[in-house]
Amino acid sequence: MSAAPSAVHSLWTLAESSSTIGSIKPPTIEYAQLSPMLVLFAAAALGVLVEAFVPRRARYWAQVGLALAGLTGAFVAIVVLAADGYAGSKAHLAAMGAVAVDGPALFLQGTIVLISVVAVLGFAERRLESPRAPGRGLLRGWTGAPVDAFAAQAAAVPGSDAEKSAVRSGFATTEVFPLTMFAVVGMLLFPAAGDLLTMFVALEVFSLPLYLLCALARRRRLLSQEAAVKYFLLGAFSSAFFLFGLALIYGYAGTVSLSGIAAVVSGTESPVTPALANTTGNDALLLIGLAMLGVGLLFKVGAVPFHAWTPDVYQGAPTPVTGFMAAATKVAAFGALLRLLYVAFPGLTWDFRPVMWGVAILTMVVGSIIAVTQTDVKRLLAYSSIAHAGFILTGVIAMNRAGISAVLFYLGAYSFVTLGAFAVVTLVRDAGGEATHLSRWAGLGRRSPLIAATFALFLLAFAGIPLTSGFAGKFAVFQAAAQGGATPLVIVGVLSSAVAAFFYIRVIVLMFFSDPRPDGPTVAVPSVFTGTAIVLGVAVTLVLGILPQYFLHLAGQASVFVH
Repeated sequence: MSAAPSAVHSLWTLAESSSTIGSIKPPTIEYAQLSPMLVLFAAAALGVLVEAFVPRRARYWAQVGLALAGLTGAFVAIVVLAADGYAGSKAHLAAMGAVAVDGPALFLQGTIVLISVVAVLGFAERRLESPRAPGRGLLRGWTGAPVDAFAAQAAAVPGSDAEKSAVRSGFATTEVFPLTMFAVVGMLLFPAAGDLLTMFVALEVFSLPLYLLCALARRRRLLSQEAAVKYFLLGAFSSAFFLFGLALIYGYAGTVSLSGIAAVVSGTESPVTPALANTTGNDALLLIGLAMLGVGLLFKVGAVPFHAWTPDVYQGAPTPVTGFMAAATKVAAFGALLRLLYVAFPGLTWDFRPVMWGVAILTMVVGSIIAVTQTDVKRLLAYSSIAHAGFILTGVIAMNRAGISAVLFYLGAYSFVTLGAFAVVTLVRDAGGEATHLSRWAGLGRRSPLIAATFALFLLAFAGIPLTSGFAGKFAVFQAAAQGGATPLVIVGVLSSAVAAFFYIRVIVLMFFSDPRPDGPTVAVPSVFTGTAIVLGVAVTLVLGILPQYFLHLAGQASVFVH
């Protein structure tokens, strides 16, 4: 009974002390400066409502229109913020320091939104597929409704009567559009995060929809679901590493703010958190925490030795999702890596730089050499993306402003080449769907010269041939690395590029200098959606290759992080 008066007294004391809470300021949220993410979040939420209330037959066009409208609104908001000076003199930390509104953030957000527009066009393609029973011809009872690259009913067991019934009824998994919008929201937040907790939340927000999208292929559903499970399990491990590293860094610095961590590392500020008095300033926590954060981010960019998921997921996922993931995820992850190293840990350059050198060299060499042995087009492009992650890391390692601008330019150039290449892959088809085995591409240049020439242009851009965007991007990152004292890394990069050029040119020779097979694939005629995606990829590849100076200058102006 004596415990009751004690409890009442404690509550009374707490009530009296609550008068001091009035001195705590309410959070300040600059909604206008967060408008690109808010617009897309609204589009995603409306997309969920469309799935719930709009009749099935009307959902496709409603979702496509809503997604494109949301992306257009987000891009307009980014341009307005940049024009108002937030990419330069007005750059600052918004939302109580949780979100950075500065040049790199706006540049990368604009790039991600443009990538997403092209990706949504690929998702909306409905002319290439026709529903077929496994091992047989066109399904009986099919309504004739156009179908896309995604499973008719994601919850149906592959090959089951429920799946066949969904196909006959013309069902479509239009949920891919709001899922994509949620993923894009996370991608916009990831490179703009001003603290580690916000960065982790963004990482999960864009990762979870991607795990689902990878499992939704219409053809070879078991392979698609296997890819999604691999991506989910390995992604969960990488997220755990990131979160554990976050905890260790907080134990060292007493804060999760990137600027606060930098101040503690440099010694200009001392941690003031009493609960962490015994751990703050412990260099073991700092170095191990940074290593774990690096594991989480290097997994997302597909760097060696954290690359094992890349070829399997790229091969198994629906090809439009593979293109979106290869482009947008890499942009977001490299943006976050740049911010982490340049804002939070510039004082540890001499500690992490040797490790990053090793990762970059391994990534370039392993990606280039293993790609030579590939016989599947999607797996070849997967190892190509690994090699390109190594090339981009040479710019990150430069640790100078030229390195930031070079990486920003490279990410934009590489992304549109990747989207265009995967869009072309969706067109080369046989009775089983996409003909991704390289032997099926023999003589494609004679069967369809325009499509083969377009794919050859993308391969030449990957190889870094002059007058393509790939050459301008590689030249920029290698020049920045050389200025930063990483000349040996540049030499390895040039040699790896030469090895990579071999397998790109091998595919071109196969297409143009081999006889077409009698049972070879056909090239489907795409709708305006895929056609627009390919044309945009070709245009960006040529413009950034022939006239790169304006865009390099734009990236240079956007290369200053706010602290």
